[in-house]
Amino acid sequence: MLRFCGQERPSPFGSSPEKVVTVKFWAVLGEAANRCNSDYVATNEATKELRGWLSGRLPAEWFQGGADVVLDREEVSVIGRLSTPQLAADLPDAERAAAVTGRIQRFREETRDRRMDIAREAEHKFGRRLSWGVECGGEREMFTTLSVPVMTRLRQSERRILDTLVEAGVARSRSDALAWCVRLVGRNADEWLGELREALQHVERARAAGPQM
Repeated sequence: MLRFCGQERPSPFGSSPEKVVTVKFWAVLGEAANRCNSDYVATNEATKELRGWLSGRLPAEWFQGGADVVLDREEVSVIGRLSTPQLAADLPDAERAAAVTGRIQRFREETRDRRMDIAREAEHKFGRRLSWGVECGGEREMFTTLSVPVMTRLRQSERRILDTLVEAGVARSRSDALAWCVRLVGRNADEWLGELREALQHVERARAAGPQM
């Protein structure tokens, strides 16, 4: 029997000795899928708990509406919307952009100590670093954010792409080039990534509505 996505299924490879390696591979793959689903559900539940905690902990006057909470294994990002400065309609774009920048900077300086206190409480309670960011006048700025190393293996053709970016001066190193590629995918595949996250939420709701063991 193979266990895949929480269900046991007969092995399609039979029980002969020469099929043992193949069967073990699919068994490990199934367990990996189960762990991936469990990790996603746990992360989504943690996001709900964090969002609820922050809604009660954040000062009501800081943001317009609730703050957006983005969570992964290492970090929690809290992004709030600031009120846009009230400016004359005929103000030049450069002056308008400077006003937004000043509004963001004022919020950052005036709330620094309280944000540090909340971040320490959140890290103690949830075991993750908390980072802050704001949106104002169509601009988003992150104040603090973690840079976490991620290990990967690349074939020669893939490594050559990174080397080309380095040689062209687009990136300083292979790691910098890889981060550049991830940002590029994030910008150009935003709609697809959003659909993927929404699909994962549907999976979670279906699992929650199923029979309880």
